[in-house]
Amino acid sequence: MGWLAWQRFRCITNCTLYPDDCISDKLFRTMADLLVSEGYAAVGYNYINIDDCWLSKERGPDGRLQADPERFPYGIKDLAAYVHSKGLNFGIYEDFGNFTCAGYPGVIDNLKLDAETFASWDVDYIKLDGCYAELEQMETGYPEFGLYMNQTGRPMVYSCSWPAYQTEQGIDPNYAVLAEHCNLWRNYDDIQDSYASLRHIIDYFGQKQDNMTPHAGPGHWNDPDMLLIGNYGLSYDQSRMQMAIWAILAAPLFMSVDLRTIRPEHKEILQNTRIIAVNQDPLGIQGQIVYNTSKIEIWTRKITPVQGDQYSYAIAVVSRRDDGYPYRVQVPLRDVGLTNPSGYLVQDLYGDTTENQLLPDDLIDVRVNPSGVVFWRANIVTDLPSVTTIY
Repeated sequence: MGWLAWQRFRCITNCTLYPDDCISDKLFRTMADLLVSEGYAAVGYNYINIDDCWLSKERGPDGRLQADPERFPYGIKDLAAYVHSKGLNFGIYEDFGNFTCAGYPGVIDNLKLDAETFASWDVDYIKLDGCYAELEQMETGYPEFGLYMNQTGRPMVYSCSWPAYQTEQGIDPNYAVLAEHCNLWRNYDDIQDSYASLRHIIDYFGQKQDNMTPHAGPGHWNDPDMLLIGNYGLSYDQSRMQMAIWAILAAPLFMSVDLRTIRPEHKEILQNTRIIAVNQDPLGIQGQIVYNTSKIEIWTRKITPVQGDQYSYAIAVVSRRDDGYPYRVQVPLRDVGLTNPSGYLVQDLYGDTTENQLLPDDLIDVRVNPSGVVFWRANIVTDLPSVTTIY
């Protein structure tokens, strides 16, 4: 969980025209400050991650990577130290190819040197992109870079991008190999600031879930890309829907928003601790779509607490409808896989904290806004009480 620059600030490098928005030391220190002062760090957002365009166009005389001297006058190690002083972790971006996607030096001929450089800068997280690289080199090159990361002795999270480039060419990624060598990996297209882009990625994860899901778990995650919440392209209901689906998918939660200007209702979504608890559930089981009728989807995820072979669940009822009225959904819990004989204590994660008990034959009975979501947590009940309340 954390904050990442790319979606909101892209590759803005002109600090004369855009002094407050350019990719610079100032921007990342500011966002680190806000992550702490505005309560994001307190609920789990603990990474500040640079993306592309931080580099100088040339390596230094010693062959090492170097930051742009005007935009990062104190260097990356000093910036990392500032981020660490706030109790946060620091992440950085590079590319496996000859160049980064924006045309800065890549790592292809300097894998060991660059891994050592990042470790010497006290980096905690490395995202390795795949522009300007040969596909056939990725399945050996990405693990090799990971090996050099480990040899530095510094623990660093490793985010791989090679499956995203494989899927572009119609190649099915080898998820077992990814889980062996990477902590998380981008599966598909870059997310853009629009509902259409968000739905495109959600649809892909639903279509490919049987291949993806078994390989997700603690230490190795499928990554559907950044949270758009608080930017320009999503409505309030669509923002709530993305947060719910990302929690169901056990996805990394990386905001990419201007924390100086975010609206209170979007901040409330991002800091919803009950939804964050679902996302961060210790079982690490990725959820799936289990129902799809009349443009209504139901996604479920197995979560704690667990008793025997019975799980608790997160349940997201998602509307793809656009007919302008909240659509009523009535589906028995049993039909979406909730079969615990003693039932479940159900709570609306976007509502108050009231819990209501439902049995497997009782209905999910809700009304869902167009392109919106109803998001429940259903904790297993171990003993059936004498009186039940129907939600």
